[in-house]
Amino acid sequence: MKEHLIIKVVADVQDQIPAQVPYWLDFINDKTTIVERFHPEIDKVFAANNYKFWTTREYKPHTRGEWSQDEMNAGFHLTYRLILQQDGKLPDNLIQQIKQLPFVASLRPLQIGTTEFPGEVAGAMTVVATDPGDMIYLPYAKEWTKGVKNIRVAVLDTGAYFNHPELENKIVLRKNFVDLQGLDTSSFIGDVLNIDALPEDQVGHGTHVSGILAAKGLRMNEGVCPSCSLMVVRVLAAMKSGNRIVGAGIIDNINNGIKWAVDNGADVINMSLGIKHSGGGLPHEDVVKYALSKNVTIVAASGNDGTDEKYYPGALDGVFAVGAVDNTGQVTGFTSYGANITVVAPGSNIYSSYLNNGYALSSGTSQASPFVSGSVALLKSYAYEKGKKLTHEEINYILRNTSDRLTSKVRDQKAGYGLLNLADSFKLLNAILS
Repeated sequence: MKEHLIIKVVADVQDQIPAQVPYWLDFINDKTTIVERFHPEIDKVFAANNYKFWTTREYKPHTRGEWSQDEMNAGFHLTYRLILQQDGKLPDNLIQQIKQLPFVASLRPLQIGTTEFPGEVAGAMTVVATDPGDMIYLPYAKEWTKGVKNIRVAVLDTGAYFNHPELENKIVLRKNFVDLQGLDTSSFIGDVLNIDALPEDQVGHGTHVSGILAAKGLRMNEGVCPSCSLMVVRVLAAMKSGNRIVGAGIIDNINNGIKWAVDNGADVINMSLGIKHSGGGLPHEDVVKYALSKNVTIVAASGNDGTDEKYYPGALDGVFAVGAVDNTGQVTGFTSYGANITVVAPGSNIYSSYLNNGYALSSGTSQASPFVSGSVALLKSYAYEKGKKLTHEEINYILRNTSDRLTSKVRDQKAGYGLLNLADSFKLLNAILS
């Protein structure tokens, strides 16, 4: 297995790095352009220790060959991926030697992040009598709008079961970023080495989340934003961990998924996942800043261990972290609260689409997150219909000031600003637009 190293340099040394460097994803599939040097000082370290490598770019410019100011502000033009040409890992002492070079801002091997999958329980294919959307006044919101196709919600997850009747004609773009080349894949389930493969869901999590967002309502409750468009981005595979199955993905490939979603027109990104911080820079920090600079709203699950553990991207500034409530409207015991939770939403025994055209019940902040991302898409849809474009700050203002407080505090550690209330959200939105 050939190790991949992510290296970020300072701007002053750009002229010492080859100009025509291929994007790593293109390079894996087509090695027409090969670059085997990087910076003279680093080249010396590799050569002295008999290591050869290929130089690739970690990110691709949205406009071919030209970095935008937003991309440069995020440091994408300074971030590279060095791929070892032989199997094995670069020794720690060499990594430390390179890190100490004054022009190296950061260096790290690829890291696998894991996220808990709530257990889905297969359910009968029948209409569910209760609608958790009632708790957040979703029927009232749908009197204003059911969304518009021009508003796109990107689901960064395990993919989707594309043939599911609930999702038919909902998905406008799809991309797979699960490619674990360079890592031990023996504990993974399904396809993890073919970056070109369709992002077909192999475990059901992404299909369940997508149904909550946009299902037609054939044999389940209609999705939160049924007339919005979905973008399916597979960033997680399934991995065995003891007796459990967890979602796992390379943090840097998830970053590429976020950037791809932003560059391809996402208005909202739903991330029903959370990665613990394991050293180095905060996970997803640069690419989340980029998304916010493009006015893309990121909504993420806060986590499911019921502790104050921080999970990313939910714990990053600017991301809407979502906790879950049960069917009585109280915060669930499994909701993690290390992130600065923005709001809470239904997340207990949620019935939604699943693999093989089936349906399942599941509980978790993974299920609460799409209630919020779908609601944000509804708000953006209504503004779009009125010829306006909501800013991230306006969305934040609406959620903070219209959610129903669950305690006496303005912002509670476990409940955030409270339970989503779309009736009040749309009233305030209408006032803002007027």
